Amino acid sequence: MAEYLVLKCEEGKDNKVSIKSTTKRKKIRVASLDVFRGLAVFLMIFVDYGGSLAPSIGHSPWNGVHLADFVMPFFLFIVGVSVALVYKRVSNRRVATCKALVKTVQLFLLGVFLQGGYFHGITSLTFGVDLESIRLFGILQRITIGYIVAALCEIWFPYNSGTEKQVAVFKSYLLHWCVAVGLCIIYSALLYGLYVPDWQFSVPQSTSSPSSSNNSYISYTVNCSTRGDLGPACNSAGMIDRYVLGINHLYKKPVYRNLKECSDPAIGQGSDSVPPWCHAPFDPEGILSSITAAVTCIIGLQYGHILVLLEDHKDRLLHWVLLSFSFFGLGVFLSYVDIPLNKSLYTISYMLLTSSTAGITFCAFYILVDIYGYRRLTSLLEWMGVHSLSIFVLISSNLAVIAIQGFYSVSPKNNLIHWIVTCFVQK
Repeated sequence: MAEYLVLKCEEGKDNKVSIKSTTKRKKIRVASLDVFRGLAVFLMIFVDYGGSLAPSIGHSPWNGVHLADFVMPFFLFIVGVSVALVYKRVSNRRVATCKALVKTVQLFLLGVFLQGGYFHGITSLTFGVDLESIRLFGILQRITIGYIVAALCEIWFPYNSGTEKQVAVFKSYLLHWCVAVGLCIIYSALLYGLYVPDWQFSVPQSTSSPSSSNNSYISYTVNCSTRGDLGPACNSAGMIDRYVLGINHLYKKPVYRNLKECSDPAIGQGSDSVPPWCHAPFDPEGILSSITAAVTCIIGLQYGHILVLLEDHKDRLLHWVLLSFSFFGLGVFLSYVDIPLNKSLYTISYMLLTSSTAGITFCAFYILVDIYGYRRLTSLLEWMGVHSLSIFVLISSNLAVIAIQGFYSVSPKNNLIHWIVTCFVQK
């Protein structure tokens, strides 16, 4: 029986397709997309708790990519594909835009709450946050920025039915590609064109007693006076965040502190001999890098369009593979012409390489799950994908860890989490 997947999405019903046959039609979810989302959630948990044990799993300190550096692009790519399914049939653009904006604000504020420092994690059973030092940007905030950009593109730049389906991914959505290219141009102009002056910052002076009332600060000066620098000290992405968000609202433990010049055992990470910028906050999910992150969502949007417009498995896979390897080749080429693969800056080469990897991974799951039907094999990942937001809330807020940590024997330090951290993380 000649059955094939044809997208029949209605606004607000995420990830829905229908099976079309000569006798019946029924709506189902795109299982491969749920499985892919579940994989991203699993990798997020794996690299968060395994990165300290194996540095090659955790985020790359600066240039280069490790396993953890693929997690964020995977989420953004999946958001783009999902947007293509949710907003394929929009009856009222203004209403759809208002709903998208409301959802964006809700998720952004949830991200601020989860990663702003309200829950103190495994080092303390207390909670609460200083509003003068709350982190404003983070993982969920970046995802919402990519979501709203992709959603507005889909709502206001709809499919142009006057073109051939075989080239629809380019001609029918030309304005989408123009937005993506425009964002890359803006990003490049700001990253390479802005002048970064010398800058100063202060950090609290560490004391031997946690209860000490000593509020003295140490001031540092970072000498830059440059333009187009892509190092951790003098890049324009950090400068924009310091001016717009304020240095107190940036991520306090940037991954570049794992660089040799900041963490050389012969020097000591807290020593005054390390460069001043090693002590500075830096947000890897900052304003400038969110621009190219949004492009990843637009790329995922085009993969969703292929799923919508083409009915044959081979046609879909052919278009996806061509896009993926084209982006991969371009990303590798740019990495060899002094545009490094850098997650913290979300460089264009990194964006292209990781987006193509997401596309290839999605193709693999589509073949395994939607074509050959091996859903039992991936049932756990599919379940995690369906409940991804709930899992993210439990993990990112450390609520799951705190709940386990709350069970102890005699002393609060005698708990499973403290034992794991002592034996494996801090040894």
